[in-house]
Amino acid sequence: MSKPSKSRYKLSAVKASYAEAVGGELVEVETDDGKVFTFPHPMFTTDDLAREIDAAEGDEAKARVLLGDQWSDFVKSGGDANGLMLVYVAARIDMQDMMQKHRPTKR
Repeated sequence: MSKPSKSRYKLSAVKASYAEAVGGELVEVETDDGKVFTFPHPMFTTDDLAREIDAAEGDEAKARVLLGDQWSDFVKSGGDANGLMLVYVAARIDMQDMMQKHRPTKR
């Protein structure tokens, strides 16, 4: 086995480092009645989910993709599509800011 070079990264360590930097692999959204809903953090969204979000037309369709089975409970708790999409955009902006500053763990 060769010696690790300075440019070698261990995938699990890098992913864990970024997950810690953004607060986890899920984004939590709390409605005014105190219920918490989650969706995958934009950094950790699967390719399939990203394609579904991109293909969805309008905030409600995108929000339904993000929350999946949680959608109806989210609406019953006072949530709405526009609010959820604002949270999604905020998470993406925070992610972009963090990526400029964060140096991942290599191993």
